[in-house]
Amino acid sequence: SMKVEIIKCLQDNYSYLLINEINQNACVIDPSESKPIIDFVEKKNINLKFILNTHHHHDHVGGNNELKKKYRAKVIGFKNDKDRIPEIDIFVENNQTWTNEDFEAKIIHIPGHTSGHICFYFSKDKIAFTGDTLFSLGCGRIFEGTYEQMFASLNKLKKLPIDTKVYCGHEYTLKNSIFCSQHEKNNKNLEKKIFEIEDKLKNNLPTIPSTIGEELACNIFLRAKNLEDFSKLRDLKDNF
Repeated sequence: SMKVEIIKCLQDNYSYLLINEINQNACVIDPSESKPIIDFVEKKNINLKFILNTHHHHDHVGGNNELKKKYRAKVIGFKNDKDRIPEIDIFVENNQTWTNEDFEAKIIHIPGHTSGHICFYFSKDKIAFTGDTLFSLGCGRIFEGTYEQMFASLNKLKKLPIDTKVYCGHEYTLKNSIFCSQHEKNNKNLEKKIFEIEDKLKNNLPTIPSTIGEELACNIFLRAKNLEDFSKLRDLKDNF
């Protein structure tokens, strides 16, 4: 079975180790920096085999070089970002299923935040690594894409099974929740979720993972009825 370890990096980034519990082989997703990953891998005797990048931003690939050098791990990223992802070895594309003896992930191209952003969806394990596209109770800023692209990308993620666990790139959930509640004052699911978020943070725990079901019930960006409503919300959030 697969286990996800959440590794805090930088200020508010999350990197993840997806570990095959039978043989301790692992992928790291979006290593912002190498040190926290190395510390964990060494302490637990994990075999780091792959480095998976959702997009090219430095706070998602900063650890690539050192981790590749130290563990001879292979770097996997979107083929169109081959010049932007450091040390890339394996190019993946939209709708491809990337497999090896330990892991199997469907690649979902979700542009908007960046043009080459992808999600790694481990369907057998019901786990999605959504990077900076879908956050718990939020979505990423639109840097390289368009509102249309981001809206379409979120619609792709909305179609995943509702019990899929969502592991995103940052701990932004509390701030996102305040924005959501300002725009949906009577959402009982959101009220309950905020209570849980505050409880986790009080105990110094991540608010991640969320689930697709929870996001459909609470995340204002997934609840936007159309592109126009979505775009308005995204503009408001940029200045929130």
